[in-house]
Amino acid sequence: MDRLANGAHELGNGFTIPPRRHWEDALVYQAPEQSDRSNFDAVISNLPPQLPQSEDHPRYMDEYGFLHPVTDSSQENSTVGENGERASMEKKQLEERRLQKWRKMIGSGAADWKAYHSSKPATVKRRVRKGIPDSLRGYVWQLISGSRELLLKNPGVYDQLVFESSEFESDIIRDISRTFPSHIFFQQRHGPGQRSLYNVLKAYSVYDREVGYVQGMGFVAGLLLLYMGEEDAFWLLVALLKGAVHTPMEGLYRPGLPLVRQYLFQFERLLQETCPTLGAHFDKEMIDSSMYASQWFITVYSYSLQFDLVVRIWDIFMLEGMKVVFRVGISLMKYAEEELLQLPFEPLVSALRNIKELISDPEKMLKDSLALKISKRLEELRQSFLTLPQAPVPSSWDEKK
Repeated sequence: MDRLANGAHELGNGFTIPPRRHWEDALVYQAPEQSDRSNFDAVISNLPPQLPQSEDHPRYMDEYGFLHPVTDSSQENSTVGENGERASMEKKQLEERRLQKWRKMIGSGAADWKAYHSSKPATVKRRVRKGIPDSLRGYVWQLISGSRELLLKNPGVYDQLVFESSEFESDIIRDISRTFPSHIFFQQRHGPGQRSLYNVLKAYSVYDREVGYVQGMGFVAGLLLLYMGEEDAFWLLVALLKGAVHTPMEGLYRPGLPLVRQYLFQFERLLQETCPTLGAHFDKEMIDSSMYASQWFITVYSYSLQFDLVVRIWDIFMLEGMKVVFRVGISLMKYAEEELLQLPFEPLVSALRNIKELISDPEKMLKDSLALKISKRLEELRQSFLTLPQAPVPSSWDEKK
């Protein structure tokens, strides 16, 4: 891999890792043909106008591009003394060493990655669990998922899909403003982020008309678009839903949400076994996992947790599959158990839907989750679920929170 003059890194197959994340480049430069790429403008012309957001309260942007209100505590945290500068320098040096290791693992593309992964799977697993460097994250996700190969085998397919019509166009337009609304890439109504999100979701609804479009898919596609362009995000969405590497996710979005039913069944029983006191409290308060956990599985936590934790979970999810969602879910319950046991029904539901507010040490929570041994039990519970008569799951995802 060669370092280019502008700080980018060139890989095989004509792929270049830019020095910035995709959303940063997309805000700096927009291709002239973007507005004509699909029927986005025609669809939004039928929508009522939206009032502009108030700018009365100053905001700051974090390292991931999310905007937050400026508070006294945030201003204090932005003041860096001598010790803070030294710590920042040490962190940068550590990140550079990690980058060098990852560049060696990636090599010149998919073939080198496969060879490294095959010869040193334990090293890959350990480094993924520590976190993929953010500047390489999008490309590594494509390598792990196999989506890069799908893209190269299907040239021009995405562009054709974007131009086709979909019965879900109005639904997608209605929902895209709810996807990461505090992120600078998506917050502008009908701006570059929302256009890209519309294109990817519409293209997938045409590609797989059986699945079509479900609201939670927007958070998955939106997360991908923060780290890669439209076509890359589309093929990664295809790889995830069709199961290029792991169990296909499409059952999370099919009519009746069959995979959601299965996962909630497994999760509830894991919870009863690992946190019996909390499980009994949930039974007493008539708390069903569909009241809070459906969105965990449908969006792989991208809707529910702080973003720095979300991308760490996604790193592991790409390599190890859906079991990390179960592990994190049980770990969240264990971490917040003491507070949750004190709450009656309504505050309990609210706390579960805003579980990130109870997690003061995300790193410890994630580390503890990875120590849970649940693979064998998950398979046993899957087999048990398959013997049950199927009934619709009571899902709260479509409620406006």
